[in-house]
Amino acid sequence: MLRASLNSDIRSTQPGGNRDFNTDSVMLHVVEGLVALSEKIAVVPMLAEKVDLSEDGRTYRFTIRDGVSFHNGAPLTSAEVLWSLKRYLDPATQWRCLPDVNGSSGLAKITDVAAPDARTVTITLEQPAALFLSILARPDCGSTGIMHPSSVGADGAWAKPIGTGPYSLGEWRRGQYIELERFDRYASLPGARDGFAGGKQAYAARLRFVVIPDSSATKAALLAGNIDVQGDVPSPELPDLRARSGIIVQAAPSMGMTALLMQTRDPLLKDVRIRRALALAIDVPELVSSMIGSDAPSNPSPVPSASAFHSEAQNARPARDVAAAKRLLAEAGYRGQTIRMITNRRYPNVYDAAVATQAMASEAGIKIELEVLDWATQLDRYTRGDYQMMSFIYSSRLEPSLSYEMISGPKDTQARKVWETPEALALIQRSMRVTDAAERQGIFEELFRRFMAEVPAIPLYNQPDYVATRAGINGVQPWASGQTRLWGVWRQ
Repeated sequence: MLRASLNSDIRSTQPGGNRDFNTDSVMLHVVEGLVALSEKIAVVPMLAEKVDLSEDGRTYRFTIRDGVSFHNGAPLTSAEVLWSLKRYLDPATQWRCLPDVNGSSGLAKITDVAAPDARTVTITLEQPAALFLSILARPDCGSTGIMHPSSVGADGAWAKPIGTGPYSLGEWRRGQYIELERFDRYASLPGARDGFAGGKQAYAARLRFVVIPDSSATKAALLAGNIDVQGDVPSPELPDLRARSGIIVQAAPSMGMTALLMQTRDPLLKDVRIRRALALAIDVPELVSSMIGSDAPSNPSPVPSASAFHSEAQNARPARDVAAAKRLLAEAGYRGQTIRMITNRRYPNVYDAAVATQAMASEAGIKIELEVLDWATQLDRYTRGDYQMMSFIYSSRLEPSLSYEMISGPKDTQARKVWETPEALALIQRSMRVTDAAERQGIFEELFRRFMAEVPAIPLYNQPDYVATRAGINGVQPWASGQTRLWGVWRQ
């Protein structure tokens, strides 16, 4: 048996329903969708053998894989896929992602689902939507997991997930642990593990996710051998864990972003020359290295470095040039006025980034004063756009259009946004409609060029996800989603 920690219990066993991050992590060992996210956060086939798109970009045709079985032994056919999709589309199911596919959020609107034969399912949209497959694959949507109708009782009430994953649901002892059992008839894809797709080898006969809310207690359990894997390791625990001979710590960049925000409507910072001077005054690679070493590289783009859409062109950040910064400041008529930067101590790296920025900027003659707030107050100021500069942390966005959307929009109606150039907003909306990957790539690279020229913010890096394991546990690999995967993991 392999044992991994959870910092809180799962909320339910319904994929994409009453859920949170931990629920998603556990349930994605049990259920699988038509498509899934790869290691590079690209959408790839999972239970679908292939996906074809009609010429008008509105109808997706999924060819179902042959030879796949549910945990109850029944074969996977289009009938179960159709049942699952219709259940998700029923408001009574309270599927988290229903607003994203029924037109409510503006991302996509399904008008029809059908099963023309035993191995084919079609989904038709009102109009093309580039993000549609990404929605189906999202972990918080439960990967739109396909389940057998016996997952619910005769009265339609939820019973338990009967999926196709490498593990089936065993015992859930609430507040203590969730146990999963190996599905011996699992039909793995060929090849290596690839995000939530690829080959899934269930080496361990049982998995136990142990609920330990306190991080220090989790660390103690790991050191004592009461758990084998600790995900989402807090930064303060890292030095001690790394010093232990029997513990292995790994890191991978997540899809979250730490950045310096600038209020482009501020009387001083509305001058792009001052914003550019700030960017030139900061040695971002050095700043990032001083905080997290080599655990993650600096990233100048809002598109995470782990994204399939993060190209080499989006690594282009001007080198630090204090002399050039001073020239821009002189052109702008900057006379040493104080710029106030908000930060917090809840996230140590956010605070450290602010301190380092203050020191580096002073070498170019820029005076920054730090305003240290509690996180709730900072979040309120961010939401109201009430700041000059701010050292800030964003949670993960698994789609590049949404990475730009989280920072962009009209400030008159969304004061928290940092970038409101109309041409940029139009490009972001276009990226959500275009389905051709190469065309979307071009849009993101054009957005990056505009972003670097206008400097509404200075992205620093994608904060790492840390996983600690006991020596002798092999195959654990952190990745961009931050969720622990225990298929492909074995005890030596």
